[in-house]
Amino acid sequence: MDLHNTSLAYEFFEQLAVTPTTAVAFLEGPAAAADGSVYFSDIPNNRIMKFDPRTNHRSVWRTPSGRTNGLLFDAQGRLLACEGNEFSPNDGNRRITRTDISTGKVEVLTDRFEGKRYNSPNDIAARSNGQIFFTDPCYDDRTTMELDHDSVYRIDTDGSVQRILTQPQIQRPNGIHLSPDEKTLYLVDSCPISGGHRKIWAFDLSEKGEPSNQRVVFDFAPGRGGDGMTVDQNGNLYVAAGISQPRGPHESTAVPTGIWIIRPDGKLLGRLPIPEDTITNVTFGGDDLRTLYVTAGKTLFQSRTTIPGWAVHRKM
Repeated sequence: MDLHNTSLAYEFFEQLAVTPTTAVAFLEGPAAAADGSVYFSDIPNNRIMKFDPRTNHRSVWRTPSGRTNGLLFDAQGRLLACEGNEFSPNDGNRRITRTDISTGKVEVLTDRFEGKRYNSPNDIAARSNGQIFFTDPCYDDRTTMELDHDSVYRIDTDGSVQRILTQPQIQRPNGIHLSPDEKTLYLVDSCPISGGHRKIWAFDLSEKGEPSNQRVVFDFAPGRGGDGMTVDQNGNLYVAAGISQPRGPHESTAVPTGIWIIRPDGKLLGRLPIPEDTITNVTFGGDDLRTLYVTAGKTLFQSRTTIPGWAVHRKM
């Protein structure tokens, strides 16, 4: 399939043109609260921003943020944060935290595995039963790594942490998400070296949270692979991927920038073009879960969808 001819996404979007919402430095990890507020990371400025779509008001919600990257609301509406280690190795907290939005109380869920600090927690997913899954790659200075692997972890309800995926099964784990029935774990494996993975993997997920039956849903190679992703209530994946100006010999222009809509069986359904190369992540929000928020470079974009999204804290 010619990936340059996949912009016919009229089945999924009320409008193909996206609307810029706000601009800062380098955005990541959008998460929409039940009240409509959108939280997103501004990594270089070491802060979490908040956007209120009802008033169009933008504000700094937390600073410093510990170089927070991925954000997600858990089933109880608490904000999970991947505090990373990018753009500055000196003030990244390299841990997973949980914040009660109503009280501001912050809990550290994990900051080490087997006594060593994480590389740079990147993205996070949560189940209704309280299990949490997060990725821990190193995309920046790999001399800062204390662990000798890039892995995926599960935090159990008793607080224990299990490493569930690592090399050679995967190369560089990035975005992570669950299917609406919470029985499939999706993982972006995007390794920025020549010949590296540009794959979206799917795994069956047991009740205990163990992945099995690894399979490829989609392969973006040789273009720039996926970063973050979300799902709609029909189970379709919405993946932030692509680039217009390759950053090196490891990627090409084969995958134009946008939100790629992919069925669980791997069929490519369409693309929402985004006019920004550094597209990073995507989430559903709005009163009806039909507003798609996209972080890309210095801008938070939004677009309306025809199919509602799925979020663990707003199961419908």
